Amino acid sequence: MAIENRYEFVMLFDVENGNPNGDPDAGNMPRIDPETSYGIVTDVCIKRKIRDYVATVKEEEPGFQIYVRDGAVLNAQHELAYKNYNMKPEEKKLPKDEADAKKITGFMCENFYDIRAFGAVMTTKVNCGQVRGPVQINFSRSIDPIVPQEITITRVAVTSKEDAEKKEHEMGRKHIVPYALYRVEGYISANLAQKVTGFDDTDLDLLWEALINLFEHDHSAARGKMATRKLFVFKHDSALGCAPSHVLFDLISVKRKDASKPARSFEDYGVNVDTDKVPKSVELIEKL
Repeated sequence: MAIENRYEFVMLFDVENGNPNGDPDAGNMPRIDPETSYGIVTDVCIKRKIRDYVATVKEEEPGFQIYVRDGAVLNAQHELAYKNYNMKPEEKKLPKDEADAKKITGFMCENFYDIRAFGAVMTTKVNCGQVRGPVQINFSRSIDPIVPQEITITRVAVTSKEDAEKKEHEMGRKHIVPYALYRVEGYISANLAQKVTGFDDTDLDLLWEALINLFEHDHSAARGKMATRKLFVFKHDSALGCAPSHVLFDLISVKRKDASKPARSFEDYGVNVDTDKVPKSVELIEKL
């Protein structure tokens, strides 16, 4: 049974001496808003980490496969639905019979967690339709402007024998943010869950778990020290909800305690929640 309540959430996460989301258009430097110098982490980056967490903890458990994963061939994923119902796909078309078309799209929702959560455009050569997911995530933005740094690193081993005749070391570069705290906001629509993908309470609990542990199984030298610091959830008392999301988001404010010096830890920030202004029909839950 799909979820019955609308939700919004605000998550705070930080990075220390790492690159939270490299920009391939800028030599893999940390993404940045060029007009304000605020750091950016894309929704795609956050969704990738959620997918990776679910794949790690569920390990192909039925109903929790991941549609967009490393090495996946989407047409091959789509063929699973047709094989399940012993249908032959027609190139780039859904079955003409509406009930059969719903079966094909429904199979994808039932079997792939990320389709139930985020939706998917599956209108490729083997067509499984298109679904809009109930979980939508904004770009993350840093609380303060960031100062990306380019660090020169050395390696004592060289790449080839030819290189060994010319030099003893290899030089390289690494991009880091010394410290930054980011804020990301998200939406969960019970309306879309009920009418489209069937995203249920088990899926929702797994999403909260993934957000809290988002970086625990994703550590690398490139990303440095990253951690989820806070997760606030607004639960409405109905499927359509009863308060604008931006009003709820504005109830949570984050500010550097001492603006005269750069932040270097989460303790350098104060997080304020204006609980008195939370509408009676909305429950504020502090998950972390």
